[in-house]
Amino acid sequence: MPEARPAQLWKMPPIAKVYEALGAIGDNRVHLVDAQHASVTSSDGTRTYQVENSADHREISSNDNASYWQGYLGYPAIAVMIARGLLEARAEVVKALTGIQWKKLNNLFRNDYERTIAEVNLQLEGQGFDPAVIRAEADALLVALERYAPRRGSRTRPPRGK
Repeated sequence: MPEARPAQLWKMPPIAKVYEALGAIGDNRVHLVDAQHASVTSSDGTRTYQVENSADHREISSNDNASYWQGYLGYPAIAVMIARGLLEARAEVVKALTGIQWKKLNNLFRNDYERTIAEVNLQLEGQGFDPAVIRAEADALLVALERYAPRRGSRTRPPRGK
């Protein structure tokens, strides 16, 4: 009988995915079903992603596009980790990233995430938030995510939009 291979670690996402996860928390788009299952609705409401984790929360599966096609942990799984208390986010940063139409911006800038963040920074400044504070929090969350070292769970195709 072949030996079971240990699960691979997730690749780390671009920083924009941390911003998106914080926005999902702020918009109340994360729904914890039970200790191992959750769903996250996209910012435009056209898709619902499923996130599952092992009992010890070390192995995570998510059927979002980034997780499936790019091989890095996508924003739905990061948002679920925050909602479950596995990663901590400051309330004022979550509030700052509430209400942002991520899908619309990512489409507008053809998934050039640095351009998307630049546009979000303009919005944040216009609302009186300091983009440097938001970036520092996102950077800290990305470091915490890397230290957590989540393993890849099963691979499931993303849902189709409405």
